[in-house]
Amino acid sequence: MSEANGSIGRRGFHRGLLAGGAVLATGGLTSMSQSSAAADTPPKTAPAGGEVKHLTMYCEKMADGMTGYGLEKGKPSIPGPLIELNEGDTLHIEFHNLLDVDASLHAHGVDYEISSDGTRQSNSHVEPGGSRTYTWRTHAPGRRKDGTWRPGSAGYWNYHDHVVGTDHGTGGLRQGLYGGLIVRRKGDILPDKTFQIVFNDMTVNNKPGHESPNFEATVGDRIEVLSITHGEFYHTFHMHGHRWADNRTGLLTGPDDPSPVIDNKITGPADSFGFQFIAGEGVGAGAWMYHCHVQSHSDMGMAGLFLIAKADGTIPGYDPDAPHHTAPKKSSKEAAEEKKAAEKKGEAQSGKGSQAESGGHAHH
Repeated sequence: MSEANGSIGRRGFHRGLLAGGAVLATGGLTSMSQSSAAADTPPKTAPAGGEVKHLTMYCEKMADGMTGYGLEKGKPSIPGPLIELNEGDTLHIEFHNLLDVDASLHAHGVDYEISSDGTRQSNSHVEPGGSRTYTWRTHAPGRRKDGTWRPGSAGYWNYHDHVVGTDHGTGGLRQGLYGGLIVRRKGDILPDKTFQIVFNDMTVNNKPGHESPNFEATVGDRIEVLSITHGEFYHTFHMHGHRWADNRTGLLTGPDDPSPVIDNKITGPADSFGFQFIAGEGVGAGAWMYHCHVQSHSDMGMAGLFLIAKADGTIPGYDPDAPHHTAPKKSSKEAAEEKKAAEKKGEAQSGKGSQAESGGHAHH
Protein backbone atom coordinates (compact mmCIF):
# COMPACT_ATOMS: atom_id res chain seq x y z
CA MET A 1 0.00 0.00 0.00
CA SER A 2 1.81 3.10 -1.18
CA GLU A 3 1.48 6.16 -3.36
CA ALA A 4 4.04 8.15 -5.29
CA ASN A 5 3.60 11.43 -3.39
CA GLY A 6 6.40 10.94 -0.87
CA SER A 7 7.04 8.03 1.45
CA ILE A 8 7.04 7.24 5.15
CA GLY A 9 9.34 4.40 6.05
CA ARG A 10 8.38 1.31 7.92
CA ARG A 11 11.82 0.10 8.91
CA GLY A 12 12.33 1.03 12.52
CA PHE A 13 8.68 0.14 13.13
CA HIS A 14 7.17 -3.29 13.67
CA ARG A 15 5.90 -4.94 10.52
CA GLY A 16 2.78 -6.55 11.85
CA LEU A 17 -0.58 -5.81 13.36
CA LEU A 18 -0.82 -6.75 17.04
CA ALA A 19 -1.92 -10.36 16.96
CA GLY A 20 -5.48 -10.80 18.12
CA GLY A 21 -5.67 -7.31 19.61
CA ALA A 22 -8.77 -6.05 17.83
CA VAL A 23 -12.37 -6.79 17.10
CA LEU A 24 -13.49 -6.84 13.46
CA ALA A 25 -13.58 -3.49 11.75
CA THR A 26 -16.48 -2.03 9.86
CA GLY A 27 -16.35 -1.83 6.09
CA GLY A 28 -14.58 0.64 3.81
CA LEU A 29 -15.31 4.32 4.32
CA THR A 30 -14.45 7.59 2.61
CA SER A 31 -11.20 9.45 3.19
CA MET A 32 -12.60 11.98 5.68
CA SER A 33 -14.76 10.80 8.55
CA GLN A 34 -17.23 13.68 8.32
CA SER A 35 -18.79 11.88 5.36
CA SER A 36 -18.28 8.37 6.68
CA ALA A 37 -20.77 5.85 7.96
CA ALA A 38 -19.54 6.62 11.48
CA ALA A 39 -21.25 10.00 11.19
CA ASP A 40 -24.52 8.48 9.97
CA THR A 41 -24.95 5.41 12.16
CA PRO A 42 -25.36 5.72 15.94
CA PRO A 43 -22.56 3.82 17.68
CA LYS A 44 -23.28 0.64 19.58
CA THR A 45 -23.27 0.91 23.37
CA ALA A 46 -22.47 -1.40 26.26
CA PRO A 47 -25.37 -3.27 27.88
CA ALA A 48 -26.09 -3.48 31.59
CA GLY A 49 -23.91 -5.93 33.49
CA GLY A 50 -24.89 -8.59 35.98
CA GLU A 51 -23.75 -11.72 34.17
CA VAL A 52 -21.62 -14.50 35.66
CA LYS A 53 -18.94 -15.45 33.16
CA HIS A 54 -16.23 -18.09 32.92
CA LEU A 55 -12.84 -18.07 31.24
CA THR A 56 -9.90 -20.45 31.04
CA MET A 57 -6.41 -18.92 30.87
CA TYR A 58 -2.98 -20.49 30.47
CA CYS A 59 0.46 -19.17 31.40
CA GLU A 60 3.35 -20.60 29.39
CA LYS A 61 6.68 -20.03 27.68
CA MET A 62 6.78 -18.75 24.12
CA ALA A 63 9.08 -19.82 21.32
CA ASP A 64 11.20 -16.65 21.63
CA GLY A 65 11.86 -17.20 25.34
CA MET A 66 9.24 -14.70 26.46
CA THR A 67 6.25 -15.75 28.59
CA GLY A 68 2.61 -15.01 27.88
CA TYR A 69 -0.98 -15.56 28.89
CA GLY A 70 -3.38 -17.23 26.47
CA LEU A 71 -6.95 -18.46 26.20
CA GLU A 72 -5.81 -21.73 24.61
CA LYS A 73 -2.95 -24.04 25.46
CA GLY A 74 -0.06 -23.38 23.11
CA LYS A 75 -1.29 -19.93 22.08
CA PRO A 76 0.15 -17.36 24.52
CA SER A 77 0.49 -13.75 23.43
CA ILE A 78 2.06 -10.49 24.56
CA PRO A 79 0.06 -8.58 25.66
CA GLY A 80 -2.23 -11.26 27.03
CA PRO A 81 -5.90 -11.53 26.00
CA LEU A 82 -7.89 -8.32 26.34
CA ILE A 83 -10.67 -8.98 28.86
CA GLU A 84 -13.87 -6.93 28.71
CA LEU A 85 -16.58 -6.80 31.38
CA ASN A 86 -19.60 -4.63 32.13
CA GLU A 87 -20.26 -3.15 35.57
CA GLY A 88 -22.06 -5.77 37.62
CA ASP A 89 -20.43 -8.77 35.92
CA THR A 90 -18.57 -11.50 37.80
CA LEU A 91 -15.75 -13.37 36.06
CA HIS A 92 -14.34 -16.73 37.13
CA ILE A 93 -10.93 -17.45 35.56
CA GLU A 94 -9.66 -21.02 35.63
CA PHE A 95 -5.93 -20.36 35.59
CA HIS A 96 -3.41 -23.04 34.55
CA ASN A 97 0.30 -22.52 35.19
CA LEU A 98 2.30 -24.38 32.54
CA LEU A 99 5.62 -22.85 33.63
CA ASP A 100 8.32 -24.52 35.74
CA VAL A 101 8.08 -21.72 38.35
CA ASP A 102 5.26 -20.28 40.44
CA ALA A 103 2.98 -17.83 38.59
CA SER A 104 -0.18 -15.86 39.28
CA LEU A 105 -2.84 -13.50 38.00
CA HIS A 106 -3.27 -10.15 39.75
CA ALA A 107 -5.87 -7.59 38.60
CA HIS A 108 -6.18 -3.83 38.95
CA GLY A 109 -9.49 -1.99 39.23
CA VAL A 110 -11.89 -4.82 40.05
CA ASP A 111 -13.16 -6.42 43.28
CA TYR A 112 -11.80 -9.73 44.57
CA GLU A 113 -11.35 -11.60 47.83
CA ILE A 114 -7.88 -12.20 49.23
CA SER A 115 -7.91 -15.71 47.77
CA SER A 116 -7.90 -14.10 44.30
CA ASP A 117 -5.18 -11.55 45.03
CA GLY A 118 -2.58 -13.46 43.01
CA THR A 119 0.32 -12.98 45.45
CA ARG A 120 2.60 -15.31 47.36
CA GLN A 121 1.92 -13.47 50.64
CA SER A 122 -1.74 -14.48 50.47
CA ASN A 123 -0.89 -17.95 49.14
CA SER A 124 -3.00 -17.19 46.08
CA HIS A 125 -0.33 -18.02 43.51
CA VAL A 126 -0.17 -21.22 41.44
CA GLU A 127 2.65 -23.76 41.58
CA PRO A 128 4.18 -25.25 38.40
CA GLY A 129 1.67 -27.48 36.68
CA GLY A 130 -1.10 -26.38 39.02
CA SER A 131 -4.33 -24.48 38.61
CA ARG A 132 -6.77 -22.37 40.61
CA THR A 133 -9.80 -20.21 39.97
CA TYR A 134 -9.52 -16.45 40.34
CA THR A 135 -12.79 -14.56 40.75
CA TRP A 136 -13.11 -10.90 39.78
CA ARG A 137 -16.28 -8.92 40.51
CA THR A 138 -17.40 -5.51 39.27
CA HIS A 139 -20.01 -3.07 40.52
CA ALA A 140 -21.95 -0.03 39.33
CA PRO A 141 -21.62 3.32 41.11
CA GLY A 142 -24.02 4.14 43.92
CA ARG A 143 -24.46 5.48 47.43
CA ARG A 144 -23.16 3.68 50.47
CA LYS A 145 -25.32 3.32 53.56
CA ASP A 146 -23.55 6.31 55.09
CA GLY A 147 -24.59 8.49 52.15
CA THR A 148 -21.15 8.81 50.55
CA TRP A 149 -20.67 7.97 46.88
CA ARG A 150 -18.97 4.76 45.84
CA PRO A 151 -17.46 4.90 42.34
CA GLY A 152 -18.10 2.04 39.95
CA SER A 153 -15.58 -0.36 38.46
CA ALA A 154 -15.70 1.06 34.94
CA GLY A 155 -12.30 2.01 33.59
CA TYR A 156 -9.25 0.98 31.61
CA TRP A 157 -7.30 -1.42 33.82
CA ASN A 158 -4.71 -4.18 33.55
CA TYR A 159 -3.71 -7.55 34.96
CA HIS A 160 -0.29 -9.16 35.42
CA ASP A 161 1.77 -11.78 37.20
CA HIS A 162 2.88 -10.98 40.76
CA VAL A 163 5.30 -13.78 41.68
CA VAL A 164 7.68 -14.67 38.82
CA GLY A 165 11.25 -13.57 39.61
CA THR A 166 10.35 -11.73 42.83
CA ASP A 167 7.37 -11.45 45.16
CA HIS A 168 6.29 -8.46 43.05
CA GLY A 169 6.44 -10.28 39.72
CA THR A 170 9.35 -8.25 38.35
CA GLY A 171 10.53 -11.16 36.25
CA GLY A 172 7.03 -11.94 35.00
CA LEU A 173 6.42 -8.37 33.90
CA ARG A 174 9.79 -8.26 32.17
CA GLN A 175 8.99 -11.49 30.32
CA GLY A 176 5.56 -10.32 29.10
CA LEU A 177 3.06 -11.57 31.67
CA TYR A 178 0.54 -8.74 31.42
CA GLY A 179 -2.66 -7.82 29.61
CA GLY A 180 -5.50 -5.34 29.43
CA LEU A 181 -8.80 -5.29 31.32
CA ILE A 182 -11.67 -2.99 30.34
CA VAL A 183 -14.78 -2.55 32.48
CA ARG A 184 -17.58 -0.68 30.74
CA ARG A 185 -20.56 1.16 32.16
CA LYS A 186 -24.04 0.70 30.70
CA GLY A 187 -24.31 3.04 27.74
CA ASP A 188 -20.56 3.38 27.10
CA ILE A 189 -19.82 3.64 23.39
CA LEU A 190 -18.30 0.48 21.90
CA PRO A 191 -15.41 0.68 19.42
CA ASP A 192 -14.88 -1.05 16.10
CA LYS A 193 -11.35 -2.05 17.08
CA THR A 194 -9.44 -2.09 20.37
CA PHE A 195 -5.64 -2.10 20.54
CA GLN A 196 -3.38 -2.70 23.53
CA ILE A 197 -0.17 -0.66 23.60
CA VAL A 198 2.17 -1.42 26.51
CA PHE A 199 5.31 0.60 27.17
CA ASN A 200 7.42 -1.88 29.15
CA ASP A 201 10.86 -0.49 29.97
CA MET A 202 12.25 0.41 26.51
CA THR A 203 9.94 -1.92 24.57
CA VAL A 204 6.48 -1.68 23.06
CA ASN A 205 4.51 -4.87 23.77
CA ASN A 206 7.88 -6.44 24.66
CA LYS A 207 9.18 -5.76 21.16
CA PRO A 208 12.39 -3.76 20.66
CA GLY A 209 12.19 -0.49 18.76
CA HIS A 210 12.80 -1.91 15.29
CA GLU A 211 9.84 -4.28 15.82
CA SER A 212 7.37 -1.94 17.55
CA PRO A 213 3.82 -2.91 16.50
CA ASN A 214 1.80 -1.09 13.88
CA PHE A 215 -2.02 -1.02 13.97
CA GLU A 216 -4.36 -1.02 10.98
CA ALA A 217 -7.67 0.78 10.48
CA THR A 218 -9.81 2.44 7.80
CA VAL A 219 -10.84 6.08 7.86
CA GLY A 220 -14.04 6.37 9.88
CA ASP A 221 -13.39 3.37 12.13
CA ARG A 222 -13.96 4.03 15.82
CA ILE A 223 -10.64 3.03 17.38
CA GLU A 224 -10.01 2.36 21.05
CA VAL A 225 -6.55 2.38 22.61
CA LEU A 226 -5.73 0.84 25.98
CA SER A 227 -2.33 2.23 27.01
CA ILE A 228 -0.43 0.53 29.85
CA THR A 229 3.02 1.21 31.31
CA HIS A 230 5.23 -1.34 33.08
CA GLY A 231 8.86 -1.55 34.09
CA GLU A 232 11.32 0.93 35.54
CA PHE A 233 10.57 4.15 33.66
CA TYR A 234 8.02 6.88 33.18
CA HIS A 235 6.83 7.42 29.62
CA THR A 236 4.47 9.67 27.72
CA PHE A 237 1.99 8.40 25.15
CA HIS A 238 1.63 10.73 22.18
CA MET A 239 -0.65 10.23 19.17
CA HIS A 240 -0.13 12.19 15.97
CA GLY A 241 -3.11 13.85 14.29
CA HIS A 242 -5.73 12.69 16.80
CA ARG A 243 -6.89 13.76 20.27
CA TRP A 244 -8.97 12.52 23.18
CA ALA A 245 -10.60 13.75 26.39
CA ASP A 246 -8.64 13.18 29.57
CA ASN A 247 -11.38 11.40 31.52
CA ARG A 248 -12.68 7.88 32.16
CA THR A 249 -13.81 7.16 28.60
CA GLY A 250 -11.66 9.49 26.53
CA LEU A 251 -14.86 10.99 25.10
CA LEU A 252 -16.64 14.30 25.70
CA THR A 253 -20.25 14.02 26.84
CA GLY A 254 -21.24 17.31 25.18
CA PRO A 255 -20.24 20.92 24.53
CA ASP A 256 -20.15 21.75 28.26
CA ASP A 257 -17.94 18.81 29.32
CA PRO A 258 -14.96 20.43 31.12
CA SER A 259 -12.59 17.52 30.47
CA PRO A 260 -9.34 18.73 28.88
CA VAL A 261 -8.63 17.49 25.38
CA ILE A 262 -5.10 16.14 24.98
CA ASP A 263 -2.83 14.24 22.60
CA ASN A 264 -0.04 13.40 25.06
CA LYS A 265 -0.26 11.80 28.53
CA ILE A 266 2.45 10.92 31.06
CA THR A 267 2.31 7.44 32.60
CA GLY A 268 4.29 5.58 35.25
CA PRO A 269 4.69 1.87 36.00
CA ALA A 270 1.29 0.09 36.34
CA ASP A 271 -0.60 3.17 35.08
CA SER A 272 -3.25 2.50 32.47
CA PHE A 273 -5.71 4.65 30.59
CA GLY A 274 -7.79 4.43 27.45
CA PHE A 275 -9.49 6.53 24.85
CA GLN A 276 -11.36 6.39 21.55
CA PHE A 277 -10.91 8.33 18.35
CA ILE A 278 -12.37 8.29 14.86
CA ALA A 279 -9.61 7.20 12.50
CA GLY A 280 -8.62 10.03 10.19
CA GLU A 281 -11.23 12.46 11.54
CA GLY A 282 -10.43 15.88 10.12
CA VAL A 283 -7.02 14.71 8.89
CA GLY A 284 -7.66 11.81 6.52
CA ALA A 285 -5.74 8.65 5.83
CA GLY A 286 -2.04 8.26 6.52
CA ALA A 287 0.66 6.50 8.50
CA TRP A 288 0.06 8.31 11.78
CA MET A 289 2.78 7.89 14.39
CA TYR A 290 2.37 7.06 18.07
CA HIS A 291 5.38 7.18 20.38
CA CYS A 292 6.82 7.94 23.79
CA HIS A 293 7.65 11.65 23.82
CA VAL A 294 10.62 11.26 26.17
CA GLN A 295 13.12 12.13 23.47
CA SER A 296 15.73 9.50 24.29
CA HIS A 297 13.01 6.86 24.43
CA SER A 298 11.57 7.70 21.02
CA ASP A 299 15.09 7.93 19.60
CA MET A 300 15.66 4.37 20.83
CA GLY A 301 12.62 3.21 18.90
CA MET A 302 9.62 3.50 21.21
CA ALA A 303 7.37 4.40 18.30
CA GLY A 304 4.97 2.76 15.89
CA LEU A 305 2.30 3.60 13.33
CA PHE A 306 -1.46 3.70 13.02
CA LEU A 307 -1.84 2.74 9.37
CA ILE A 308 -5.14 4.42 8.51
CA ALA A 309 -6.21 3.54 5.00
CA LYS A 310 -8.69 5.10 2.61
CA ALA A 311 -11.72 3.07 1.51
CA ASP A 312 -9.73 1.62 -1.39
CA GLY A 313 -7.08 0.33 1.02
CA THR A 314 -4.35 2.82 0.10
CA ILE A 315 -2.37 4.89 2.59
CA PRO A 316 -1.13 8.19 1.11
CA GLY A 317 2.62 8.64 1.30
CA TYR A 318 3.29 5.28 2.92
CA ASP A 319 5.95 2.95 1.55
CA PRO A 320 6.41 -0.13 3.74
CA ASP A 321 9.85 -0.81 2.26
CA ALA A 322 11.34 2.68 2.50
CA PRO A 323 14.16 3.16 5.03
CA HIS A 324 13.48 5.19 8.14
CA HIS A 325 16.19 6.66 10.32
CA THR A 326 14.30 7.30 13.57
CA ALA A 327 15.14 3.85 14.93
CA PRO A 328 17.91 2.07 13.01
CA LYS A 329 17.37 -1.64 12.60
CA LYS A 330 19.58 -3.61 14.97
CA SER A 331 21.19 -6.92 14.20
CA SER A 332 19.98 -9.94 16.15
CA LYS A 333 23.32 -9.88 18.04
CA GLU A 334 22.89 -6.22 19.00
CA ALA A 335 19.30 -6.83 20.09
CA ALA A 336 20.38 -9.82 22.22
CA GLU A 337 23.18 -7.81 23.87
CA GLU A 338 20.80 -4.92 24.59
CA LYS A 339 18.28 -7.33 26.10
CA LYS A 340 20.97 -8.94 28.27
CA ALA A 341 22.14 -5.54 29.51
CA ALA A 342 18.57 -4.57 30.44
CA GLU A 343 18.17 -7.82 32.39
CA LYS A 344 21.37 -7.18 34.36
CA LYS A 345 20.24 -3.64 35.13
CA GLY A 346 16.89 -4.94 36.39
CA GLU A 347 18.61 -7.50 38.60
CA ALA A 348 20.84 -4.86 40.14
CA GLN A 349 17.91 -2.54 40.80
CA SER A 350 15.78 -5.23 42.42
CA GLY A 351 18.66 -6.55 44.55
CA LYS A 352 17.83 -10.13 43.65
CA GLY A 353 19.67 -12.27 41.18
CA SER A 354 16.90 -14.44 39.82
CA GLN A 355 15.53 -11.98 37.25
CA ALA A 356 15.21 -14.06 34.13
CA GLU A 357 13.13 -12.43 31.52
CA SER A 358 10.29 -13.78 33.05
CA GLY A 359 -2.65 -9.19 21.90
CA GLY A 360 -5.75 -11.62 21.92
CA HIS A 361 -9.17 -10.17 22.56
CA ALA A 362 -11.62 -11.87 24.90
CA HIS A 363 -15.22 -10.65 25.10
CA HIS A 364 -17.02 -11.59 28.33
